Formats: sequence, C-alpha cells, structure tokens
Amino acid sequence: MNLEKNYISFLNTIKSKILQARIRAYRGLNRGHIQLYWDLGKTIVERQKRYGWGQSVVERLSKDLQFEFKGREGYSSHNLWRMRDFYLEYKEYPKLARLVLEIPWGHNVLILQKIKSNEQKQYYIEACIKLGWSRDVLLNQVKANAYALAKQNKKLHNFKMALPEYLVEQADESIKSVYNLDFLGVTHEVKERELENRLVEKVKRFILELGYGFCFIGNQYRLTLKDNDYYVDLLFYNRKLKTLVAIELKTGRFEPEYAGKMDFYLHLLNDQVKRKDENPSIGIILCADKDDLVVEYALKSVKNPVGVAEYRLTTKLPLQLKGTIPSEQEIKEGLANQ
Repeated sequence: MNLEKNYISFLNTIKSKILQARIRAYRGLNRGHIQLYWDLGKTIVERQKRYGWGQSVVERLSKDLQFEFKGREGYSSHNLWRMRDFYLEYKEYPKLARLVLEIPWGHNVLILQKIKSNEQKQYYIEACIKLGWSRDVLLNQVKANAYALAKQNKKLHNFKMALPEYLVEQADESIKSVYNLDFLGVTHEVKERELENRLVEKVKRFILELGYGFCFIGNQYRLTLKDNDYYVDLLFYNRKLKTLVAIELKTGRFEPEYAGKMDFYLHLLNDQVKRKDENPSIGIILCADKDDLVVEYALKSVKNPVGVAEYRLTTKLPLQLKGTIPSEQEIKEGLANQ
C-alpha cells in the first residue's frame, strides 16, 4: 500500500514538472513572438520618420511579407498597423512594455482596442498573467468593468485566518468584490431558486464571470449528516487552487447567520467530498446587498475560508419601457436648450 502511495506521489511530481516545463516553453515562445511584433512596429515607426514614408509603405510591406512567408496571417496590413500602434502606445512606459511580453497577441490587441488609461491597462495585463485569463474571459471582464469594481469595492473574506499562508493570495485573486450577472437578463427581484436556475442554464457565462480555472460540479449538491440532508446551491472545483468552491445565493441583504451556514457546509464538504490531495474548501456567499462591518463581524467566528460579495443584475431597460424614457442624448439636448 505504501509503495502504491509513494508511486502516486512520484507520478504527480513528474506530471507537475512536465506541465511547468510546457508552460515555461509556451511563455518563452509567446515572449519571443510579442518581442518580434514590438520590433517590427518600432522599425516601421523609425523608417517612416526617417524617410517620410506614408501609409502606402505599410500596405506594400504587407504584400511582400505575405508573399515571402506564405500561410502567415500575422503580416496583414491591419496587423502591421497594430504592431505600429503597439510600439507607440508603450514605448514611453517601460513597466508596461515588459508586462505586455507575457500575454498573447490577441490579448494585447483587445486591451489596445478597449482600454484607454495606463492604470487600467496594467490591471488587466497583470490579471491575465496571474490568473491565466483566456481572451474570452478578458473580454468578459472588460465588459463587466472589472477594474472599476475592483477599485470601488474591497473584498470581504477571512482567508488570512482560515487558509495556509501560501494559498491566501491565490484565493483572494479567485474571488471578486462584485459579480456581474447582467447576462441573466433579470430586471426585477427574483427568488433565489429562480436566480440559481438561470445561472445553471447559462453556466458557461457564469464560469467566465467567476474567472479562470472554475469547473462546474452541480447545483443543489446534497450533503448528508445522520438523517438530515443539506443542499449547496452551486458547487464548483477550482483547478488552480485545487479546491472545492461552494456558492450560496441570497437575493436579499447579507445576514450574519449566512456565514455560519456556509461554515457548516464547508465542514461537511471537507469531511465527505474533499480528497486528501486537495486544499480546504472555500465558500462564496453572493447577495444583493451587504453591510461591510456586519460581514467582518460575521466572519470573525467562522473557521473555514468564506468570502462575501454582491452581485449586480442588468441595468438595461425592459422591452416594455423602451421609448418611454428619454435617452442620454435626448436629456443632454434638453439641458442644452434650457
């Protein structure tokens, strides 16, 4: 038996080393790829300035490069212009210039197109590096205005007390202060089960909102203690953290007893569901509103790691109200005429 356990540990170590080597190799290739695009953009800018060349030189260069390097889509005129803009955008900002080498070109293009300020650019680039966001996840986070939400709302949890030190930072990065549930199309107050059902129907979008590494296990996940059954609203597994993540949905204001209930669920998950090689389970309570001071006091007596966050529903007008309320432009025009 010990031999088998030792071998499993040995196998996991080898697999981890192989995966880490692959990640390093990929990052090295990506860094070289982005460095090439940076150099091309820089050369285009410098030669245009030196010789007074206009736009036509980029079009000609694109045709010649595509002829020389057949099958390479990266040398379209649009992409060459992006390389030029890429260099001009970051050449005066050394820190950002170093960071952009760590994320794929598609991510860089999206950030160039969608984000204006350097502070916001840095936030999204660093999030991509730390959390491994795909391009779709990055787009979803930008559309949800994750930067503004992160700045406006502090995260509330007890991770420093309830988790090993090496997991605290990663766990903190895995949750948000506010979750945007705009994609559910909910414009009125709903019952918790309806909210849960809508989330399950669009679980792929919800996982994108949660962030990188979340895998859906089930809803109304049953836990049993003696003759009693208990149900976790939503249960996920986070591959990066190697931990179960239980989510409870509350359509009203946060109440202190919610923290105790989640703590109870996490004890059951750790005893009955968590595997020996996994980290302690984490709980997230999503509620429509919360008082930060009440949350802080409620979490003081909780033994397991629990985070509390608000969710936001759609701000779009229901179809039946469209046309009955003046648009932003109409309001501006009305004020201008006063």
